[in-house]
Amino acid sequence: MRRTRSNRSRTTVLTAGAAALLAALGLVSPPAAGAATASTPDSFSETAQQQIAALQAVKAGRTATESKVDSKLLVAEKGLGKQLTALQSGVSAGGTVVVDIRASKVSPDLLAGLTKAGAGIRAVSDRYGSVRAEVPVGKVSEIAARGDVQRVEQADQAMTARELATPATTGKEQAPAETKQQKADRIAGELQKAMAAKTQRSAAAAAPLVSEGDRAHNADLARQQFGVTGVGVKACALSDGVDSLAASQAKGELPPDVDVIAGQEGDGDEGTAMLEIIHDLAPRAALGFASAFNSDASFADNIRKLRFESHCDVIVDDVIYFKESPFQDWIIAQAVNDVTADGALYFSSAGNEGNVASGTAAHWEGDFVDSGKSVGKFAGTAHNFAGAAGNQIYEPISNASSAGVPVTLHWSDPLGASANDYDLYLLNSAGAVVSFSQDVQTGTQDPYERVTTPALGGTGLRLAIVKFSGQNRYLSLSALRGRFSDSADGLKAYNTPGVTVGHSAARDAFSVAAAPAAKAFGRALEPGDPANPAGPYPGSFSGATKAERFSSDGPRRVFYEANGTPITPGNVSSTGGEVRNKPEITAADGVTTSVTGFNPFFGTSAAAPHAAAIAALVLSGNPGLPPAEVREALINTAIDIETPGRDNFTGAGVILADKVLAYTGASPQPLAVAKQPTVTPADGGSALDPGDTAKVTLPVTNDGDGTAVSTSVVLTSPTPGVTVAPRSKSYGTISPGQTGVNDFTITVPASQQLGVPVVLNARVTFAGAHSPTTTSFSLPVGTPSPVAQDFAYAGEPVAIPDNSPVGASVTIPVTGVGRASKVTFSVDGTTCSTDPTSTTVGLNHSYVGDLVGTLTSPSGAKATVFQRNGGSGKNLCKVVFADNAAAAFSTVTSANAPFTGTYRPTQALTGNLAGAVADGTWTFGVVDAAGGDAGSIRSVALHINGFVQPPAAGAPSNVRSVTNNGPVHPL
Repeated sequence: MRRTRSNRSRTTVLTAGAAALLAALGLVSPPAAGAATASTPDSFSETAQQQIAALQAVKAGRTATESKVDSKLLVAEKGLGKQLTALQSGVSAGGTVVVDIRASKVSPDLLAGLTKAGAGIRAVSDRYGSVRAEVPVGKVSEIAARGDVQRVEQADQAMTARELATPATTGKEQAPAETKQQKADRIAGELQKAMAAKTQRSAAAAAPLVSEGDRAHNADLARQQFGVTGVGVKACALSDGVDSLAASQAKGELPPDVDVIAGQEGDGDEGTAMLEIIHDLAPRAALGFASAFNSDASFADNIRKLRFESHCDVIVDDVIYFKESPFQDWIIAQAVNDVTADGALYFSSAGNEGNVASGTAAHWEGDFVDSGKSVGKFAGTAHNFAGAAGNQIYEPISNASSAGVPVTLHWSDPLGASANDYDLYLLNSAGAVVSFSQDVQTGTQDPYERVTTPALGGTGLRLAIVKFSGQNRYLSLSALRGRFSDSADGLKAYNTPGVTVGHSAARDAFSVAAAPAAKAFGRALEPGDPANPAGPYPGSFSGATKAERFSSDGPRRVFYEANGTPITPGNVSSTGGEVRNKPEITAADGVTTSVTGFNPFFGTSAAAPHAAAIAALVLSGNPGLPPAEVREALINTAIDIETPGRDNFTGAGVILADKVLAYTGASPQPLAVAKQPTVTPADGGSALDPGDTAKVTLPVTNDGDGTAVSTSVVLTSPTPGVTVAPRSKSYGTISPGQTGVNDFTITVPASQQLGVPVVLNARVTFAGAHSPTTTSFSLPVGTPSPVAQDFAYAGEPVAIPDNSPVGASVTIPVTGVGRASKVTFSVDGTTCSTDPTSTTVGLNHSYVGDLVGTLTSPSGAKATVFQRNGGSGKNLCKVVFADNAAAAFSTVTSANAPFTGTYRPTQALTGNLAGAVADGTWTFGVVDAAGGDAGSIRSVALHINGFVQPPAAGAPSNVRSVTNNGPVHPL
């Protein structure tokens, strides 16, 4: 049974030989059936010489513009119209290809130019100057010719570090992939079942599923012994997606308030499974998520967003992009550096690319050695893998792991400044070129080439590295999830440690290896392999623990700082650079989650969130502990496994939560936080008016694990003229989960403008490391109007671009309201139906679950109205989004379509958008975050309540009573 990559891997495949490709280009005749092979297994056949010469002719004849284009894209463009669409990796039947456009600046002009060229925008990163787009292959050079475009590349691909316990079959037996509709139906069914069970659930209902890693890491004992649960810490994950998030929440496997960055929900469920693991071990940690799969630059952007916008303390991912350099921190690693410099702890899967110790590797790195064997017609000599031991120009790939394998070649030049030109060729046992990568490196390009083995694999596949021109460099060759092994015709496989690359190898990241928590991985990685190890469950990890045989090894040699500065100037060989000891630690995989397809969940994808959750417990019990001390604790308390001492396979060893918490002196921490106040005007009115004096009843709840003693509150207001008395009050001792209450008095100046809120800042102090906590509240001034004013979009329908972050938007002008006391939003329509082409619904779309809707006020404040809810359901019609609705729109399934009724939005509309001046232009925008569906915004409306104007001087006023029930929310 062949070793299989994750079903989340995004790879591209050449499905036919390059010989046929070249023949179609008119460069060389295809080899006849039974053509003679090379004279020896380790020499280039005449066929290969001809093919490479023809390919080099394309390379040598490039124009300046064509030199900015990926070599395979260029050949595809030249061959368009000659039945090449099926032969080129990534070229669709419609003649389009997904590319990454690297630019000096992502400007509106660039995006407009791409759209004019027929491009569909998929992801945009201003910070990293990158646009992912699907473009007609015939327009590639036209796009590259732009002055602001530096490079047009075949879209960088990625895969997660999940290992499938049951591999997919190949060939005619291969089961068809789950369609979008089938997935939507499955997820809707799971959500409906979970919701039904939730309504019937009693106190005696079965407990949620718990990862065996909780027991194996002694995290269950640690929580009990140290009284630490994750309180005060936010742990966030990046992976493919969280398709089943709502179902997992309904089942009680995840809390209801997971913070998912809008538009970054992704596609898939590995993220859901990772979040469940974190929640199992650190059940009171706040959670967040963003997709890592929109593009490499989007991944880097999302790492930063999780820290700097979502304020995540611990971040974990399980993704590798193929272009990530082994020798210099590229944009993803640079983002990791940014967040770790800001104090975040970052954990990443070491990978499932195998290791030398287990004989499962497909990685070789070392100095280029000239074989003396010239290649092709123009230039170039092949690398000698044998080095001093002989002369061998090929690296053979195992027959059992040769299907659809991405193969990367990097060398020790700085990123964006390689003047040494290396090429990569994949050949078969008959000596014919099967795939190639021969980009130009003339001083402004990256030192990188990539090929992919055929989708159905093959026998006798082998790789050759050719130095086309330039100086000798240190090389890194990896067949990701493949294996280098001796060939039947006498070629020897050469493997070296160090397959862990990219952001997992960033200096301050934790690269995490895997060891099974319970049952052994269920299949041999390749035929004839020894049995996989089993874990200790229901016991805990010990020195007898064995790591997974697929887990990637280190160390990682790095030659350049992130900015391209050489670490050892003048020495970029095997004796230069900096050696980083990766991976650092080992954690559990092979565990239970409730997510379909992730029970069991194997791979370093499962290990990394276990380690991240233990780090969350450390921070929860030691608020403010410096990252260096967390690192020291994890490494110094790890249980040594495998080779005695620190090794490049398991790092310092497997971590145990109780040992780490004991090392750091963790203890239950109080977390006293001011909650929403109740305002009671002294005149008995129902609202706080200008000139009023009012009682403010302020509750303080201890959300922490420990008792809050000596608790007190200082209440102040930055609003001019507002007085607070007394300034401070003691709340005494508040036990975990309990609430203390005190009353304050505020006076609002008579000059306070109607609708301008009074801001209160409550600073809560107590004995504990989390002290003080500060919360701001905005108290509306004036009587909210009971009458809503309606403002509708009056323009023509606006088409929503498919699978594009650009999205579509409509504007709604608002006048005569003043400041808003309440905001409601509706998607209207006259006649509701599930016809995706309907012109009578407010928003027609063939797959509502693709959509993210956002409402923006004139002040720039935003609220997410809906976020990838509704699955394959079609059309929104007569839907009202109101903060006080009984049901959340996140609970709808396709069975509710067409979507009608009243629902709570994803984010509170009044809480986020009221209080400011409502007059001006409001914007409703919709982004379609997945491919294959279409629709339009047709009819939407705002319903805004203002404030009641006070009676004129001398006019009678009505006496109002009860407490303020207007919006009270953090600023």
